[in-house]
Amino acid sequence: MRWQRGFTLLEIMLVLVLLSLSAVAVIATLPAKHNDEIEKSAQSLFQRLQLLNEEALLSGLDFGLRVDEQKQRMTFLQLSEKGWQRIDKTGFAAQLLLDDKLSVQFLVGGGAWQDKDRLFIPSTLFDEQMFAESETQPVQPAPQVFILSSGEITPFHLTIYATQQSIDTGWQIVVKENGQIRLLAPGESDDTP
Repeated sequence: MRWQRGFTLLEIMLVLVLLSLSAVAVIATLPAKHNDEIEKSAQSLFQRLQLLNEEALLSGLDFGLRVDEQKQRMTFLQLSEKGWQRIDKTGFAAQLLLDDKLSVQFLVGGGAWQDKDRLFIPSTLFDEQMFAESETQPVQPAPQVFILSSGEITPFHLTIYATQQSIDTGWQIVVKENGQIRLLAPGESDDTP
């Protein structure tokens, strides 16, 4: 028999494996898309809300959420004898700061919260001067969303989206008047009562 020059099947497969591993390494180092970051931020907020809602029911503590649209920051608060304080629990990040390329739109409440239907002037439900004696710590502003130990949660609609894109492309966190917390993908509508 005559010997022919060429590659064996094993050599070809080894080269293909090495090429695929190098392609995976290159793809893993590419920056994540905005949509992935939006989804990650929305899921993080959604999971924290669910966790605090369950914690409020089980522990009898009241929690709150303060949304700052300009600074793209969401702060989780707990009501204590010193007033509203940032949550200080091991393993729980009390603040969610969005990337500069992302924006947030925050609307409080359902139909009963609209300006034309309001029966009272919007303000905090708690006496802010009640805790004014302890001036050693900076006073946190009162939350816009209350997560109460009675199982009630302030209805709201929050959308996280890329700054250069339409708000319709964003992920939504919706809390209904019945206390149901929903996470909606872009294009998904909230038709349930």
